[in-house]
Amino acid sequence: MILRLYILILLLLLPGIASSQKTSIQGNGGVFLSALEQDLWQKGKIEPFSLFQAVDAQMVDKENWNNLINELEVKRAKTKKDYNFIKSLFQKSHKTLFRHYQQHATFNATLTDGNFDCVSGSAALGMLLERFGYDFDIIETDYHVFIMLQIDNRDIILESTLPIGGMITRPSEVQAYLNSYKPKENAKLNSLNTRIGNTEIDISDNSIFRKVNLTQLAGLLYYNDAIYDFNSQKYKVAAVQLAKAYTLYESERILGLKELSEELASGKELLANN
Repeated sequence: MILRLYILILLLLLPGIASSQKTSIQGNGGVFLSALEQDLWQKGKIEPFSLFQAVDAQMVDKENWNNLINELEVKRAKTKKDYNFIKSLFQKSHKTLFRHYQQHATFNATLTDGNFDCVSGSAALGMLLERFGYDFDIIETDYHVFIMLQIDNRDIILESTLPIGGMITRPSEVQAYLNSYKPKENAKLNSLNTRIGNTEIDISDNSIFRKVNLTQLAGLLYYNDAIYDFNSQKYKVAAVQLAKAYTLYESERILGLKELSEELASGKELLANN
């Protein structure tokens, strides 16, 4: 009786959260899939690094990250020119962290295997820029994320997915890059379950172009993770991940897919019980 009551309470808090394949732990922010994820989530309230690690939580070796930080600290001590330092930060990130582009790679995969995409890559670059005291904007579009900052009163784009040519500095090229992602008038988001970083889609009818912070970017990483489960028809698990994504970032597309996942999870459960 007590067990049944406990399950009912969980379902009322978040429809479709239970998963027969993964452990569920109730905590601040939603239902966590492991104790490690919950611990990293709590630490993420203080520093975003742990929050990015919470998605597909694993104990990972931070050697590559620490080595990169040490190299950049040496470089920062040697040069006071911001342009040169940002160029070094971008190049060293690709040499040390961003080794293999892989759609929808988690931040943990970036740390351990060098697999990265625009979300995990922008997360790493954003945290590095913040560490060294730079102001920057993380730009979210329909299916892509990149970083923009100003150096010497000129805009610079950091496109993490391009090791060569990904630091865009020429004003005409910066403007052309931005124009390619600017939303069209009255455009609507075409798909809720297409993951950010998908290169096999039509981006000609953009609807999203806005600034997000590192916490919100972590929400988008959870969103990407949820879409994998959603497209695999694991709607309960998708709803769990989307609840956490929405806690971090109250985005309309996260909310839309969350509600759809909960509805489909409930329908699937009803069919299974009939």
